[in-house]
Amino acid sequence: MDWGETRERAIREHDERGWAPAEGREDFRLAGIAGASWAAGLASAMLGDREGAEEWLRRAADEYETSWRAAPAASWGRPIAVLRCRLMAGDVAGARVDADGALAAGALEAAGPIAGYCAALALLVLGRDDQAAAVAARIVQEGLQPASVGRSLAALARRDEAAFRDARRDVLRSFEERHAFLEDVPVADTVLVLDALARERGIALEPLRSELLPGD
Repeated sequence: MDWGETRERAIREHDERGWAPAEGREDFRLAGIAGASWAAGLASAMLGDREGAEEWLRRAADEYETSWRAAPAASWGRPIAVLRCRLMAGDVAGARVDADGALAAGALEAAGPIAGYCAALALLVLGRDDQAAAVAARIVQEGLQPASVGRSLAALARRDEAAFRDARRDVLRSFEERHAFLEDVPVADTVLVLDALARERGIALEPLRSELLPGD
């Protein structure tokens, strides 16, 4: 994979989407802009450019938040994207602000596994682990895919390091078995999100080797 070309392509798409005339739903256009920033951030991470990755992922978080404000109610994928980008960028303070916003918008009370995923992430970001454990267990039962993501969140909330290691490996495996990736960027970004939450809890991370993860 030519990660330099992937980053350049994402940056070009970001600029082109920003200038493109609005057609259809504006929140989709805004989400596309954010997706290009996200792609540039992940490509930077794969290149070992931590500063560039953090810059683009913070930008993606801001852009996803803008798209969320323009989206219909119950568009829980947008705040999930915001929180994931903040965590991968190491923006803990920003993630806490956004977590409060997601819960204030009703993620915890909303039905369905996607809203529950949003709520579980937000609760973990805020350190409300007892509540997060219950929500994570619920979304596994409700069919969140892959189930290993919900199991990982539940293990983090319980501080169960052995269960987290197993579920984390399963999350990576689910990415390695994929044939398609968002923005054509083959990166196991969910593992990076989980790792950020694990580090906040002092959980030791087992080294994972994969073409879908940044090197050391």
